[in-house]
This record gives sequence, structure tokens and C-alpha cells, in this order.
Amino acid sequence: MPAQKLYAGVKLREIRSRLGLTQKAFAEKLGVSLPYLNQMENNHRPVSAGVVLALAQEFGLDVTELTVGESERLVSDMREALADPVFTSGAPPLADLRLAASNAPALARAFLDLHRAYCQTHERLASLDEALGRDDAALRPSPWEDVRDFFHYCDNYIDAVDRAAEHFATPAGARRDVAILAEEALRRLGISLHHSDNPAMRHYDPQTRRLEISARANVPTRRFQLLHQLALATQNDLLEATLDLARFSTPEARDIAKIGLANYFAGASLLPYRAFQEAAKECRHDLERLADRFGASIEQVAHRLSTLQRPGAKGIPFFFVRVDQAGTITKRHSATRLQFARFGGACPLWNVHAAFETPGKFLRQLAETPDGVRYLCLARDVSKPAGAWLAPVRRFAIGLGCEVQHAAELVYSDGLDLKGRFEPIGISCRICERRDCHQRSVPPLERRLKVDPDRRGLLPYDIAD
Repeated sequence: MPAQKLYAGVKLREIRSRLGLTQKAFAEKLGVSLPYLNQMENNHRPVSAGVVLALAQEFGLDVTELTVGESERLVSDMREALADPVFTSGAPPLADLRLAASNAPALARAFLDLHRAYCQTHERLASLDEALGRDDAALRPSPWEDVRDFFHYCDNYIDAVDRAAEHFATPAGARRDVAILAEEALRRLGISLHHSDNPAMRHYDPQTRRLEISARANVPTRRFQLLHQLALATQNDLLEATLDLARFSTPEARDIAKIGLANYFAGASLLPYRAFQEAAKECRHDLERLADRFGASIEQVAHRLSTLQRPGAKGIPFFFVRVDQAGTITKRHSATRLQFARFGGACPLWNVHAAFETPGKFLRQLAETPDGVRYLCLARDVSKPAGAWLAPVRRFAIGLGCEVQHAAELVYSDGLDLKGRFEPIGISCRICERRDCHQRSVPPLERRLKVDPDRRGLLPYDIAD
């Protein structure tokens, strides 16, 4: 099978701009002519192997930046948007979507913004009686979706915040107990720490400078909330500068994103990049051992593994997702080719749904997506008791996985036949191309249907070629 040609003009232009080089200087460094570079930057020619090698040798760049990232996410998001019944003429071919994502990413993002605005308008019309007469009835983007997409499209890795957290957690290069470091830092700021029986996990009173952390929460949660408050108290300028660059459209989105950035700092302090990455390699990504070594939860460890995307020092590309009992995705990120649906739930054939049936146990699954890519998938329930009798238990399941070529680096691959059967999974029924799925809930909108009243198979229709 011939190797797929690499078109990465947008990425090449971004790299050149980041290095502050003219096209002529960049072409000389790469050992190509100026017209050839121009053609590559405009996707008229694929990036040659020689250019990829020169990028690594001359600039020390992680060449995976050229192949994995925004383009795959844009293609996945456009396919999902184009599955909307409003597009009656059918979706463009996948090759066209890939060209749009690589050649005109700004146009692709504008299309996604337009579709999102349409969906919001449609929802408002569906509840017109509620919206009429309200002062805030004007159309606005959802702040939650804005923030979710911000983290999604920056690979869930915020370099400046990550490095600041690592610098805090490993002063002079030596790792110390971050909870002690945080308490010392807050004490120097005149903030007193107290553990209370309050059901709220964290409460800070700026007047009295009193921080209360709930004693009902487990230890990893208490440590995380302590570090979150530390981020707000000591990293405000960095967080605000990052928010300025993001340019959110509403104050609410900015406020939500600030919480997300403080959470990011907390997670990156609890699990500092280089120390955590080295430990993960040493124990072959054993989540329980990593959680014990760093005083973190299984969910915190799994989430952190999916963020190890520092240029020049990337970890294994993982996907990470959290779902509730209804199957709704509440957290999602993927550094792999597998991209999750922006709305709704995950494929019912995926093992993450079965995790609720086996609490406290890891489930393993060898799975294959419709594009032929194979994955090792892990799933586990992560119930969150509230720490009191009759208090509600929050139940979630997490999924973590990587492409099968990395499976040997995970302890969870031991004993599995990596050349055996892989279970077929998809992304969302509306864009899944599988014709014989016994769990399909709705037909794929990119295919015509054939209905035979004299025959009934798994589904009441057949999917045409």
C-alpha cells in the first residue's frame, strides 16, 4: 500500500512564522528552492521526506506536528456537522473535507461556527415561548462550547501554564510534595487553610483570606482543589494573558476558561510533565502505580497522559474521554486519529459503557474504527461518593486508549493477541459507515437506504453502496 502523501502547508507557514523567517531564508535552511517551498505552503505539492528530515535536523522540531492535530479534528467535526438533516444534498466526499481542513482551516472553522449558530437558533425557536420577551434573547454562542473547543483545538496542552506548574512542583529540578509547597505558598500570601465538613469541595473568602477544603472529599481531590486555589492566587497574570490570546466572545466563556486553566495548572502541578512522563515510561503506563506514586486519582492520571503533547518531548498519543451513565460525553480529548462526536454519546460498542457493570476493574478492548485504525482501549468506572450518608454519588466511566502500534509500551497489553480479532467501533451512528452494525440507532446520513418489505435483517433497512 503506497504511503499517504503529506500535505501540511498551513503547518509549514505556522512553523516559519514561529521561527521568524522569510520564505527565502526558510527555503535555504530546508535545502529547497523558493518556488518549491511556496508550492508546499499552498498545498500544491506534498511535503517531501527531505523537508521533514531538515525540519528535524535544522530546527529540532517534532515532525509529528505535521501529521496529527487540528486537521483531523476539523475533518471529524465537519463530518458530524454535515450529517445534520438540514444538508439535504448529502455530504461532500471525505477527500474534499480533508482538503478543506488542510488548505483552508479558517474557512472550515467558520463553517463550524455557522452550523453551531444555526443549531442554537433552532433550539431557541423550539422554545420560543420561553425566549420571547427576555432581554437576553439575542443569539450568543454557548460559553461552555467555546471553552471546550478552545482546549480541544490547542491539543489540550497549554505550554506556558504547563511549564509554570512544572517549575512550581519541581523547584531546582527536585520534586517535592506539592501539597506542602502549596500550603507554604498560600501561607506566605496570608491565606489560612482549613478542612471543614462543608459539602462544597472548596470555598475561599477573599475578605478573611480563609480557604476551606472539604474533609469529605478524597485525598487526591483535596490536593487538586488546593492547587487550583494556588493557581488563582499566584498565577493570575499568566492565566489572564492566556485568556487574552484566546479572545473569547463572552465574559462567561472567559470566566469558565479561567477555571479550566486553573484546573490545568493544578493537574500539571500534581503530575509535573517530565517527572510524570519518566515514571509513566518506567512502569509502562500502569495507572494505579502512577496514581499511588503521585498521590493522584485514576481519572487525574488518565487525563494527564492525554496531555503529554509538549513539542519535542511528546508522550504516547492517547485519547481520553469521560461519560456519564446516560452515555453523554462530559470530557473528551484525543491526540490520536480517533475523534469524538462533539454532541451526544459515544459508540455503544465501545467498552467504556460496560465499565459501570464492573466497578473497580479495568476493562480492555482491542477495537477498530471504520477507517481501519486499530486501538487498545481501557475503561474503568470512577464513582465519586459525596462522603456522607444519603449524599448523592456521582457516577462516571473513563476511557483511555492509544493506537495499537504503541500497545507494547502499556502494561495492559500483556496477554492480548494484538494480531487477533479487533471489535468494530465507530464515532457516531449518523456518520458511521458500517453497514452491518447490530447496535445502530439511526441510519448514516451520508448513504442512501434500501427498504425491502419482504425481508427483515438486523435493521429494517439496508444501507446502499
